[in-house]
Amino acid sequence: MEEGPLRRALILVLVVFSLLSAMGSSSSSSPSPQDVRVLSAERRIDLTSFIVRVFLTLKVENTGASDVSEILIAFSPNEVQHLSIVKASAVAGKRKKKAYLSLDVNPVELAKGPNGAQLFSIALLSPLKSSETTVVEVLYVLTHSQEPFPAEISQSESQYVYYRDSALLLSPYHIGEQRTFIKTPNTKVESYTSVNPSSRVGTEIKYGPYHDRAPYSYSPIVVHFENNHPFAVVEELMREVEISHWGNVQITEHYKLVHAGARHKGVFSRVEYQARPSISGPSSFKHLLARLPPRVHSVYYRDEIGNISSSHLRSDSLKSELELEPRYPLFGGWKATFVIGYGLPLQDFLFESSDGQHYLNLTFGCPLLETVVDRLTIKVVLPEGSKDPSVSVPFPVKQHYETTYSYLDVVGRKTLVLIKENVAPEHNVPFEVYYKFNSFFMLAEPLMLQAWRKICVFGEVFAFNFTKSQEQKKRDKTARNSHCSSDASFDFPELQSNRLGCLAEEANEKEIKKLHLDGVRDSSWRRGERS
Repeated sequence: MEEGPLRRALILVLVVFSLLSAMGSSSSSSPSPQDVRVLSAERRIDLTSFIVRVFLTLKVENTGASDVSEILIAFSPNEVQHLSIVKASAVAGKRKKKAYLSLDVNPVELAKGPNGAQLFSIALLSPLKSSETTVVEVLYVLTHSQEPFPAEISQSESQYVYYRDSALLLSPYHIGEQRTFIKTPNTKVESYTSVNPSSRVGTEIKYGPYHDRAPYSYSPIVVHFENNHPFAVVEELMREVEISHWGNVQITEHYKLVHAGARHKGVFSRVEYQARPSISGPSSFKHLLARLPPRVHSVYYRDEIGNISSSHLRSDSLKSELELEPRYPLFGGWKATFVIGYGLPLQDFLFESSDGQHYLNLTFGCPLLETVVDRLTIKVVLPEGSKDPSVSVPFPVKQHYETTYSYLDVVGRKTLVLIKENVAPEHNVPFEVYYKFNSFFMLAEPLMLQAWRKICVFGEVFAFNFTKSQEQKKRDKTARNSHCSSDASFDFPELQSNRLGCLAEEANEKEIKKLHLDGVRDSSWRRGERS
């Protein structure tokens, strides 16, 4: 009786032991952070725009015995909240022959550092052997990371913001030497945290050098400075791309724009704004520049009221620039909604692959310069009859499919929907949409138009003939009645016979009406008798 439970317990122990050994072997195959050392780190933080860009250069060494295939970088919880994109590249060659090779960057889902630090892994092109060194450059972009202070300003006041970071680079590795440089828009810096050694010269604040810092070292700093750069944020951008194999790609973009800087307080004086534009409203903006694809045509710019004429288009074979001016200048907290639409020649953006698939090549992201998009939705409406759609985007996006109906559609058009949040200008990279399409479906709409044309012609002929016959009957009846009621003499036998025929018809109608009335009376009398 005890053999069964003992055997099951023994099997369970063996399974647990095998799992633990497998986990141990897998963990031993990947080197620990102690096997990598950062010899030097240089970080440059660009605060000249309201979009924060951080350029990081790491020289790392493999101090362990096994090969290293990836490098880890760490971000604080505050940085992760505002992190838009992370790019990395390996430096090959020196001086004029220096080249940058792109590296894959992915978040490490399970591993987290102290105080909630989020780790990202950078995959090296080739494993780093023991005692070898390599240089890795990293660019990451932070949005909504500058906090306006004061939170409200008047029309004539400048805008000041807080930026919070660390004087020390947050890293899972031991760092031998590090420096941090912070670039501000101008020399108007109210205050900054001093961590020795630190200094400020002109528009640059320098922290370091710091030597032999332990992993996950952190030293918080705050910089308070003036930043009147336009805080242009598109809360929602919906772009619809409609493909027509008859020669055109139509693009319609719906914008919900807001000034995300310090909120405007008090009244707005347009007279003062126009009289002293450099002094009044320094943090506001009234112009936006959109970089559109080359050879655009049929460009329009309008809002809910109608067409907005304050726009200028400069286009050539290489680029197209559309300068936009909203109906009113935007101060902190003010919003504007508008629509931009344009057409593109099909042959410049739709191609055919070697396996017979069609693919559309467009640019992801927002065409407005130095603008953050909180939520970007791209709808690619494929031609009716398209099959097996797929998309190639160089970063993670949410996607799903839906059906769109347009003029003369029977089964609808398959539509690919891409959604991306916290989009920065660095997301403006090409992406491709692949699909299969039979050219026979191009004839569907012309044939349907021809069929509708024939149906309309037949209906028009039928309606004309029916109306004509009804009018002819009405004319015949009118002529007969007028002929019967005429006071013509009975001198001719033909007229007498016609008159008698008319009288006979009238007598027959009267007799029929009389018989009908008698029948109604008789039926009512019988019902009364029964009751």
